[in-house]
Amino acid sequence: MGFKAFYKKFFALKDKPKQEEMKKYLLVGLGNIGAKYENTRHNIGFEVLDTLAKKQEVLFESAKLGAITKFRFKGRVYILLKPSTFMNLSGKAVRYWLTKEKIPTENLLVICDDLSLPIGTLRIKPKGGAGGHNGLQNIQDLLGSSIYPRLRFGIGDKFSKGRQSDFVLGEWKDSERKIINKRIEKAAEAILSFGTAGLNNTMNAYNGNAVT
Repeated sequence: MGFKAFYKKFFALKDKPKQEEMKKYLLVGLGNIGAKYENTRHNIGFEVLDTLAKKQEVLFESAKLGAITKFRFKGRVYILLKPSTFMNLSGKAVRYWLTKEKIPTENLLVICDDLSLPIGTLRIKPKGGAGGHNGLQNIQDLLGSSIYPRLRFGIGDKFSKGRQSDFVLGEWKDSERKIINKRIEKAAEAILSFGTAGLNNTMNAYNGNAVT
């Protein structure tokens, strides 16, 4: 190997970690920790990440401010985070792991429930307000910006006046499960697409209502 070839190969190897950092993505599923919240509508973010982790054959481990796992897919590094701070303080975990992993906010995707969307509807957006969602509000407050991608998962709004909290913290009905299980699978696919195909292509491919 000549000197020029050696020089080029040596510095290519040195630059590799920087290239890897540019390909990292933080995927945050919002929810509340504890057995009593496992099957609730508010925990759909956790469920989506659990499904994706199972497909990729990786396990979550306890870490600072949440449960973490990671895997590689088509040259990208996906870091999955389920905050352990409870919903209203989700921003603490998001800010910490973005900083620790040196991930830009455009490579962040937050998965959460949405009352304003019909059940099973997926809506991926590059930015937006909190829309009354306490988890998104805390993330916005601590990041100092509402410009970060999010995947909203519709849970419907079939609740009586003044019963919103009971509804979001209530468990899915068996009839609803038939709809959302397939949509959870679709949301997991959308997360992979976010890293490989980009935000705009993913919005075009996955934004839409469930077929009931």
